[in-house]
Amino acid sequence: MRWWSVANLVSNAGTWMQLTVQNLLVLQITGSAAATGLSLSVQAAPGLLMGVAGGAAVDRWPRKLTAAVSQALLGAVAFTTALLIAFDQLGLGVLMALAAVTGLIATVDGPACALLGNDLVRAEDVPSAIGVGSLVSNAGRLAGTGLAGLAVGVFGTAAAYVANGVSFLFVAAVVPFLRPVATAVTKAAPAAPRDDDGMTVRQGLAFFARRPRLVALAGITGISAIFGRNYGLTLAVLVTGPLAGGAADFGTVSTVLAVGGIIGAVLGARLRKPSVRLVGTLAAAGALLQVVAGLSPSLAVLLVLVLPMAVAESVSDTAGTTVLQTDPPADMRGRVLGVWGSIKTVWGLAGPPALGLLMELAGARGALVTGGLLIAGTIGAGHLLRRRRAAEPVVTPVLTPRPALSTAA
Repeated sequence: MRWWSVANLVSNAGTWMQLTVQNLLVLQITGSAAATGLSLSVQAAPGLLMGVAGGAAVDRWPRKLTAAVSQALLGAVAFTTALLIAFDQLGLGVLMALAAVTGLIATVDGPACALLGNDLVRAEDVPSAIGVGSLVSNAGRLAGTGLAGLAVGVFGTAAAYVANGVSFLFVAAVVPFLRPVATAVTKAAPAAPRDDDGMTVRQGLAFFARRPRLVALAGITGISAIFGRNYGLTLAVLVTGPLAGGAADFGTVSTVLAVGGIIGAVLGARLRKPSVRLVGTLAAAGALLQVVAGLSPSLAVLLVLVLPMAVAESVSDTAGTTVLQTDPPADMRGRVLGVWGSIKTVWGLAGPPALGLLMELAGARGALVTGGLLIAGTIGAGHLLRRRRAAEPVVTPVLTPRPALSTAA
């Protein structure tokens, strides 16, 4: 698990280096911010269309082999992009195609790597493993974003892609030496007889839809993602607008958010049996803090509020991920993560436009306040509805016995 965590730290740093530079690269090629957004959408689109199929593949194929091959393929795409940049052959169309290929491979790589990390610890330690993964992800994001500027400034744009390619190959090299605790889950259970190859995909969708805990988790996470998690947009406008700050001030806010995420990941790693109720409670608490943050009279007050906001969000995310990865039976987890990946892509595509429209109508403060109230109100209403349904008495029909028929002598 230590080796896997180091590999993931390196990989996350490389990924954030590439994502940061990719946005700058699209701007250099086109000069259009809209094209930058389009490149991110193109990379996310395969998750929407093929996420469930990718999860089904993870359930079917040996997990270690799947993770190693997918990481190697992602590395090959990164090296290809670096070569095209170095020889000045990278146009917008080719960059979009490479982004789409990256997104397609990620539909398999994401669930494979997530479940492989869980296989390296005992079942009772899975929440801790997920918390460590969240901690590594936040640390890698901080490191990668900072290293991107250094790499581009010293070695040029291609260097970020080369570094990301090396990080993928490092993970692929580590995977064969990992020793899962439960070897039974490193390979998918034998598939049940089916009429066609699409049956596994339908099974994943049907299982998810029939599981109230997973549906509730999707609802909580979805409304939080749309109205509460896009702080890079809402807080940037709040800091540079009503609070009259600058880019350096927003950088300070972003740093505090990242620190809160790391603290939350450490706290989340101590969870043993998180529940959907805990996820909802933390999400609602973070939403109420968001409401207060939207009313902040100064940057200092905002900085005090964003730390607990980030902590609540991070612990909620860790708890939700634990439920998602441990609730389904072992042979269904890849498909469930595939369904989740598709749903999450919808949130990622719908969130920024919806929030942008809300900001146009209500401003940065209004968007934060309205979004926080929507999140807290929706979660509260769902909790009350669940309690009401649980309290409804179950009416059991009483059968009156029929009189016995007498027989004549």
